[in-house]
Amino acid sequence: MAMSNTPSKKPEEECNSNCSSCATASSCSSAKKEQAGLPPKADIDVKHVIMVLSGKGGVGKSTVSVNLAYALSAHGKKVGLLDLDMHGPNVPKMLGIEDHKLGVMDNHIEPVRITGNLSVISMAFLLPDTSTPIIWRGPMKMAAIQQFLGEVNWGPLDYLVVDLPPGTGDEALTIAQLAPNVRGAVIVTTPQDVATLDAVKSAKFIEKLGLPVIGIVENMSGMICPHCGEEVDLFGKGGGKKIAEDLKVPFLGAIPLDIEMRKAGDEGRPFIIRRGDSPTWKSVDAVMTELTRVVEG
Repeated sequence: MAMSNTPSKKPEEECNSNCSSCATASSCSSAKKEQAGLPPKADIDVKHVIMVLSGKGGVGKSTVSVNLAYALSAHGKKVGLLDLDMHGPNVPKMLGIEDHKLGVMDNHIEPVRITGNLSVISMAFLLPDTSTPIIWRGPMKMAAIQQFLGEVNWGPLDYLVVDLPPGTGDEALTIAQLAPNVRGAVIVTTPQDVATLDAVKSAKFIEKLGLPVIGIVENMSGMICPHCGEEVDLFGKGGGKKIAEDLKVPFLGAIPLDIEMRKAGDEGRPFIIRRGDSPTWKSVDAVMTELTRVVEG
């Protein structure tokens, strides 16, 4: 086969992809040129933005986001919870606020106030009903995220917890680029290999963006039998801790699979507000305590 005499192009000259959705944007010269034209950071008064993401769906990422936000607010922190899982916004269901709609005051969107310390924004509040799908390409998502960051009357916040969709797509990249004071990412996984494999990809994605992984949460780590109280390793155990050790990032703790946590989400009452001697509650509380310790150092 004849070889071409045409000089090979540099990688950035061969790249025809959209830099705004590329995980290597932080190290690519083409991306840096495009980023120079990005909108400025959103004008929001927040000390720490925490991204909560996962490599795949169904691992309990939204459950962790809701309980984290509620736990922080219960400890006197001013907290915003931003539900950016636009194609499957479940946060309002988990907080029992599905019927709320967003209002506007002085040209700013008013978030739904859960308590004096906790406010929520979700795409679900803008939909005519819970079965309406969002069918959007990347630019429309980016515009919505800009509005949810900069045009919402959040007020001064200690934390903005961002519940992101599974994977390493537009939403996570947009938050990393446009939100101020991004502290890093919490990555949620279940113990089995098919989940931890994708969790590692999420960690590498965050690393490419030049942000720290705050820690790994292993959810559904064993199951508490509702009859005898014994623990069964339904999905295995220890996978999240292992990848945290391999990646040399904090392991925030393990939360077992518990029917009471499922009920709490369905009933719209965060599990963390329950008190008692439940091993699961103690596990959730321990994870939230360790996360706060890592973030506030």
